[in-house]
Amino acid sequence: MDKKQTSVYACSMIELSVNHREKGNITVIENRLDIPFAVRRIYYLYDVPAGESRGGHAHRKLQQLIVAASGSFDVILNDGKIKRIFTLNRPYQGLLVIPGIWRELDNFSSGSVCLVLASQKYDTGDYIREYGEFLTWKKI
Repeated sequence: MDKKQTSVYACSMIELSVNHREKGNITVIENRLDIPFAVRRIYYLYDVPAGESRGGHAHRKLQQLIVAASGSFDVILNDGKIKRIFTLNRPYQGLLVIPGIWRELDNFSSGSVCLVLASQKYDTGDYIREYGEFLTWKKI
């Protein structure tokens, strides 16, 4: 797949397993079984001040699964032509974001935690941080 030609329609919500227990629930995510990549990095965002946004970049190669581990927030995906907004608010659902998609995270609820499973270790060269550069890279 040509990463430069990717579409927001190739990004999708993934329903994760929920194992109900008497003392609470557990959701398990396994490499290449529940998600289509091996996890190389995990990070989470929290204490995002009201009215603030995160993201505002694209990746050339990185895939991500974004989960609202607690609370809720919106993920705005943009392939240079089409925008889609996903509201994440269930810890057993994740948003699969493929390479070549601009993403922004917004509307964080109080106490929200955004968990991100990434296919690669941090690499500053994989980021496209300017929207105009993103459009040029996508050849739009």
